[in-house]
Amino acid sequence: MSQLLLRRLSKLSPRYGSLFVLTKIHDEKARLFSTSNPYLPLECTGEALPGGRIIANVLLYDAAKQDMLTVPKKTVPGELLKGKVGGASNGWTFSFDRRDRLVSMSDVFNPVASKRETTMVPLPPLSTLESCQSQVFWNVVMSSQDEEEDWVVAIKFLGRQLSLCRPLRDLRWTNILTPFTYSSLMYSKRDQCFYLSAPGGNHLVSYDLNYKKDEEEDPKFHELRFRDLPDLPQSEWELLLGSCCQTEDLVESATTGERFLVKWYAQSYLHYGRSYLTKRFMVFREEETLEGRYMCYTEDIGDVCIFLSASEAFCVQASSFPGLKSNSIYYIGKGFGIYDLTSGTSSPFECPEGAPATLALPYWFPPFSF
Repeated sequence: MSQLLLRRLSKLSPRYGSLFVLTKIHDEKARLFSTSNPYLPLECTGEALPGGRIIANVLLYDAAKQDMLTVPKKTVPGELLKGKVGGASNGWTFSFDRRDRLVSMSDVFNPVASKRETTMVPLPPLSTLESCQSQVFWNVVMSSQDEEEDWVVAIKFLGRQLSLCRPLRDLRWTNILTPFTYSSLMYSKRDQCFYLSAPGGNHLVSYDLNYKKDEEEDPKFHELRFRDLPDLPQSEWELLLGSCCQTEDLVESATTGERFLVKWYAQSYLHYGRSYLTKRFMVFREEETLEGRYMCYTEDIGDVCIFLSASEAFCVQASSFPGLKSNSIYYIGKGFGIYDLTSGTSSPFECPEGAPATLALPYWFPPFSF
């Protein structure tokens, strides 16, 4: 079945014949380079062994080559598959077991073919604030992936609850009541804090990494000032503001610290349930001016491409990953495709016959260095 999927998915892009850092399922040796391309996990299938372990083939989708790749014969703890994946950050997935409310983080989708054993880190059981819920994750963010740092995992739930934990030393989560219900969380390496965007994208709230347990956490509010708004026909503004679902993502370059705010407009329709059609993205670049700091509308982000999904948004230099399209947004969630900022048009990724019927793990993973 896996070989059949590989043959069919390879038709996505006949232009690229070679692999990047991973081995296909029929290869004997993995070709490893120092950094992987951005990728999307597709599925993990395998055979159960005595003792509860599973030998699995991990299927990934390479964004640059638009090709299916496989990490073969990976050992996965059986208990990991008992939980439901609720989020992803920095190459780690976070699974939640509803029975004992435990959260586990794992690198099961690590693209290094030579790393056979899955690393699994147990986290404390979740607790719930009054009038909140902690069953449905909105997104998960890590402050760092350096094992030697005192890093923080933050879970934003659907609703107002935010939960924070230092896996290396915390025995329970610190729960915070945020001002916003539908807001995505991001971590700023530049500012050393977590940010939540307010609905509409006009404000941010920030939470310091040095939070303290059992104390009320007062967030800092930041007003965003906009300039150079796009000159759109009145009819298009009415469509975007009156008929579309709008979400906001704050994106920060891990190398330069450059920051963007992306507004995503998608229109819903009924097709075997509720589906969405992406209508437009608006990108605002943070700029320092004589009048202060502004978010300035742009249709030119240069050699940058932005990745939006249910995981934390990130951006990379397109020229560092041959095959990626600069000045573009790679998105999954409300559709699955590439949005060209220059032309304002989307090119959907084609899902060939035989691919997984649904993308159950809508998480773009950033490049993995090794």
